[in-house]
Amino acid sequence: MRVAVVGAGPSGLYATDALAAAGHSVDVIDRLPVPFGLVRYGVAPDHHSIRSVRNTLEKVFLEPNVRLLAGVEVGSDVSVQELLDAYDAVVLTYGASRDRALEIPGEDLPGSIAATDLVAWYCGHPDADRERIEAALAAVTSVVVVGVGNVAVDVTRILVAPDERLAQTDMPQHVLDALASSSITDVHVLGRRSPAHATWTTKELRELGEFDGVDVVVDPAALDMEPASIAHLEADRVVARNVEIIREWSQRKEHAGQKSVHLHFRARPVEILGADRVESVTVERTTIDESGSAVGTGDTFDIPAQLIVRSVGYRGTPIDDVPFDSRRNVIPNDEGRVLPDTGVPIKGLYVAGWIKRGPSGIIGTNKKDAAATVASLLLDLADEPVKSEGGIDNLLATKGIEPIGFDGWQRIDAAERALGATQGRERTTIHTVEQLREIAQQRTQ
Repeated sequence: MRVAVVGAGPSGLYATDALAAAGHSVDVIDRLPVPFGLVRYGVAPDHHSIRSVRNTLEKVFLEPNVRLLAGVEVGSDVSVQELLDAYDAVVLTYGASRDRALEIPGEDLPGSIAATDLVAWYCGHPDADRERIEAALAAVTSVVVVGVGNVAVDVTRILVAPDERLAQTDMPQHVLDALASSSITDVHVLGRRSPAHATWTTKELRELGEFDGVDVVVDPAALDMEPASIAHLEADRVVARNVEIIREWSQRKEHAGQKSVHLHFRARPVEILGADRVESVTVERTTIDESGSAVGTGDTFDIPAQLIVRSVGYRGTPIDDVPFDSRRNVIPNDEGRVLPDTGVPIKGLYVAGWIKRGPSGIIGTNKKDAAATVASLLLDLADEPVKSEGGIDNLLATKGIEPIGFDGWQRIDAAERALGATQGRERTTIHTVEQLREIAQQRTQ
């Protein structure tokens, strides 16, 4: 068979690997000029070991029956129906790239941004709104980060990390310059429930307390647990480890003149205040009911801040002519088979990754998820006749679209490594579509 996989992130490449191993040909299509998706543009740049998984993912493109077609946007340059007409099967793995809103007054003020947008900026994503993010960071001394997951921890760490740590990453130079000139002294992290309900992993959490010149401040009262939190704590060893780290931080002394990360639990933002931009955030104290849900108490306090970053989850977005569950923000499916309201799966159309199940798990979770989808695909199509001709090369040519292949990515890779070497780094991310495409399309004379 010839299969189109839409999305060159971990889910897409794990699905591609499984299909190629079964002897099928795969075209990996991505709207960006470069592959690797979340690994390149979502994992924090200072987490070198996690980002290095792209070295493994890259090997998928070395399979003779796998092609990269980057810089091709499905839904714009080519429709899903055109893919179904051209391929024996289509697997949608385009992820969940948008943020969830807080839906509180003042959220639209300048200085109120989504973690997705901040992460895109510091990772060098071509879509990042550099002007807006850098304007939001200008003259900021105090920041509120809403959320207690790994993305919230990443954002907090990047905002207070020493320059020498960030200098060893592949961040674009303009990002390093902006962070180096930052005047941020305090970051307030808000979790609406107790420390036992935070979803960060131990490694990411512990890093916050390891920087010289940065205090982590926790009110010891935050460690007083209600029955629902105690039950959650006793049932999960990772949670127990995390709470012990927080307990140790609560006993530390603060140091004058240092940056501070303040962890606030049982606290949720209810209003963002300011005239022309964010000036403060009104926070309501919560209590936890028997089900573990956060319930407002009516008791509020204000945190002076010029920047608020919401990190309360990612959400998937629909694509034309494909069913979409707008409540869960995923493509409805049965074991990876795309499922419309009729209850009968759409023949040849499959889904994997975050757009299949929602933004959950770690990068490795996508391998098992993709394998399950591919198993459904192979089972369904085992006895189906294959198309005599496949692919969208002619279709793209008639539209004047020149996709970027793996050789183009290799040229980009070499250019980024060369750019990084000029600063004593392994790599510097090139962040504009125009420059990426120009490099990719250079031909050896």
